[in-house]
Amino acid sequence: MGDSSNHQSPPPPYDLIILGASGFTGKYVVREALKFLNSPSSPLKSFAIAGRNPSKLSEALKWAAHPNSPPPSIPILSADTTDPASLRLLCSQTRLLLNCVGPFRLYGDPVVAACAETGCDYLDICGEPEFTERMEVNYHDQAVEKGSLIVSACGFDSIPAELGWMFNSKQWPSAAVPNQIEAYLSLESEKTIVGNFGTYESAVLGVANMDKLQELRRSRPKRPRPTIPGPYPPKGPIIDHQKEFGLWAIKLPSADSIVVRRTLSTLAEHPHGLPGVNETGEQIEKREKFWSAMKPAHFGVKLGSKSLLGVFRVITLGVFMGILGRSSIGRWLLLKFPSFFSLGWFKKKGPSEDEVESASFKMWFVGRGYSDLSQASAGDKNKKPDAEIITRVMGPEIGYLTTPIVLLQCALIVLGQRDSLPKGGVLTPGIVFGSTDLQERLQQNGISFDVISRKNVPT
Repeated sequence: MGDSSNHQSPPPPYDLIILGASGFTGKYVVREALKFLNSPSSPLKSFAIAGRNPSKLSEALKWAAHPNSPPPSIPILSADTTDPASLRLLCSQTRLLLNCVGPFRLYGDPVVAACAETGCDYLDICGEPEFTERMEVNYHDQAVEKGSLIVSACGFDSIPAELGWMFNSKQWPSAAVPNQIEAYLSLESEKTIVGNFGTYESAVLGVANMDKLQELRRSRPKRPRPTIPGPYPPKGPIIDHQKEFGLWAIKLPSADSIVVRRTLSTLAEHPHGLPGVNETGEQIEKREKFWSAMKPAHFGVKLGSKSLLGVFRVITLGVFMGILGRSSIGRWLLLKFPSFFSLGWFKKKGPSEDEVESASFKMWFVGRGYSDLSQASAGDKNKKPDAEIITRVMGPEIGYLTTPIVLLQCALIVLGQRDSLPKGGVLTPGIVFGSTDLQERLQQNGISFDVISRKNVPT
């Protein structure tokens, strides 16, 4: 467990427990975990699965182990997010808890509370900004004190975005600096893939809770902002056509951009990153070198489509959510008829395995900045960026394949490299995993990072 002050207690029986293992995403997380159980050089020697319904969990385990039969060593534990005692018991049995029970704003708080109280480490796949920020307000101090590392957004939200902007930032040589890095997300598939209802439900509730998020932010002290060379980027058109990679795109209010901004704020407070609980001199040097080379930039996300029609579908869904999501009758309609209001994109039963296998994502990062820092900081606020670097992150389907791959690699780093990670706290994935070998691990597991083009960048 995270709390190193308590030497007497024996180590917990499990390295990790997957909570919500029978859900749409949970069973794919179990499948991914089985790949690394007792494999060479893997720190994962034992895990258990947990949830409310043992028979559903047993089915999920069979599905995940197929075509083999499930290893007999994986226990099925009973836990309910409405029963804090069952969650505390769960935390006492594991070094790390992976939470797959969403929507998180409905079911996540008691799980984080149990981890913060017991000093158990926690990762989840949440893409709901209000939840992640509220957890930081409610539990950060206790988590630091107890040595509980709590990191949300360790799935497709928001690791490709976090590692993606860092990968782009690293490509700017010493004299050159980025001013803005914009991510363009393109979801691709040979079949029409439908989204998981849970994702849609989280989005509907997100719209409903927008006011709460603004209120939460107003109630908190302002965090420092990073110093970014050059003027604030212009707004640009509502619909943007990127000829370079053939996408029409529209700016989205995105969890990714909020998470990245929080990472940049932490970096402004701690320019060398956060110290590990028990780092070696070599690890300190590696971390400080990594973060001092990182160049902050204004960050935003756009959702792209190869056709204008695709962009109009996004706008239509946004309008429905914006209007209906704010009243309880509207939310009922949106949640009752997801297929209708999302124009067939989301259905209650989610995608088939074939649909999942045929889908992939590409995330392009367009960095615009200055070929020479002295040009940007010479006081000319209107100096237009003269350099551009385009990078790309690519991987398989986002919700059921990329998310479990990313979550498991984060988990293996927590289990195998705990001494070089912060003692505890509610933190963003970028600040915790940025200076680790997470990018290399993802590259070995089907997620690629490439430099596509450079314009006017000194070599």
